Order: sequence, then C-alpha cells, then structure tokens
Amino acid sequence: MASERDLLASRIIFRAVLPVVKVMLEDDAKMQQLFEGVTGVIQFVAKDESGPLGGYLHFDNGAYRVVPEIAEKADITFSFSSVAKMNAMFAGKPVLPRIRGWSNFGLLVKTFKLLLALKILMPNAQPKTPEGKTLKVKMTLYMVAVALSQMNKAGEPEMVKWTTKQPERIYQWSCEPEGIACYLRVKAGKTKAGRGYYTRRKPFVHMKFNGADAALKVLSNSVDTVQAIAQGYVVNDGSPEYGGQVGDFMQRVAALVS
Repeated sequence: MASERDLLASRIIFRAVLPVVKVMLEDDAKMQQLFEGVTGVIQFVAKDESGPLGGYLHFDNGAYRVVPEIAEKADITFSFSSVAKMNAMFAGKPVLPRIRGWSNFGLLVKTFKLLLALKILMPNAQPKTPEGKTLKVKMTLYMVAVALSQMNKAGEPEMVKWTTKQPERIYQWSCEPEGIACYLRVKAGKTKAGRGYYTRRKPFVHMKFNGADAALKVLSNSVDTVQAIAQGYVVNDGSPEYGGQVGDFMQRVAALVS
C-alpha cells in the first residue's frame, strides 16, 4: 500500500503541479500552438491495495483542466505498478509506464512533449531566456501556494499544527518587475491559495523577490535564505519567524515532488 508520503506527493501533483500547466499553455506560444484545438483525455493511474489512484488531463478544443480522479473513459492511459512509481515519473525519474492509446499517436506525441516541458519545475532546470525564467518563477510560485494549502487539506500533521493556531493571516509572494504574485490565506486551521496580490488585509509575511533571476536562485536553493536576504535577492517583509517557517514548508514541497 502507498505510504502517507507517496499519497501526499500524489495529491500535490494532481492538485498543484499539473494545474499550473495551464500557465504554460497560456504564456508559452509554442505550447499554446501545440495544443490549439486539441480534444482528449490523458489519464495517469497507479495500482494500490486501496484501489487505483490517479487523475487525468482533459483538453476540450484546447481548454485545459485537471481532474484528480479516475476517468470513465480515456484516450490515453499511463499505468503504473505503484503510486511511488507514478510520482517518480512526474519528478523526472526514469520510469516506464504501461501505455494504452497508441492509436491516438498524435495526442500521445503532444503528451510526451508536455511532460518534458513540465520539467521546467525541476530545481535543476535553468531557463536561458527572460521569458523562460519568468514562466518558471510564475509556475513555481503558483504551484507552491496551492501545494501548501493542499498539505493542510490532506491533514499533514506539521502543517495542520501550524495552521490551527493562527488567526487570519496572509502569506504573500511576489516577483517584480515581472508582475508575478500569489498568496496563501490561513485562518484557524483553514487555508486557501490565490493568485495576484491579496488586497483585503496587509500580508503577515510578504516574500518579495527582486526579479526572476533572483527568484530562481532562491527557489532552486542555490543560495540559502540568509545569503539571499544579504545579497538582496529577496526581502522578507513581516514576521521573520513565520517567514522562516513558510520557507521550511516550501522546501518540503520541493522534496515531495522532486
């Protein structure tokens, strides 16, 4: 049976990682063109003693959404012998799933290209162009905010302990001048992630990245928090104690999906 860690990683993959593919489809002209007008269901399913686990990508004339459950009917299915192996594939590790749907060869080729493009989220991925750097920062921050909320919703003990004792607080991330922003709202054990700047109250912690290049150094752990602040890559505006705790949870998310 899948471990609690594997189940949590799978939850984050289908509820936080794969949904940010939509950002790539909107902001990357090549990916947008590749999936323009595409319709189809691509499923990922893993065997487990508790029953099959997984989810699917649904393209409807180019429109994209992720459904974290097994599809009634799929055009292409990637099958794995365990949840751990399914997670490993999304983490970029060499895993060979069983594939059904070879007759949909065109869609399958597009899916392979999409999965390869998703490696932009890996810590060692280093985009060369300004557009690529901005895309990685945007996708990573959006993913992290949702992943932290999903950790809480999944009942992860340390996250639940951390959120339960807090009144309403906003944890904000931003990267300027690229105009990237997202937040996590915490209130008495409940969490909600959102995009943009939260305007109803001042953030309790605001991590301000000084441009995409600086953000990538911090998000890839090329520099530690102390160095990042000292060198001006990021400003932690708000509680340093809770800002550090958020940073620790962010590293746990990275470890889960890589």
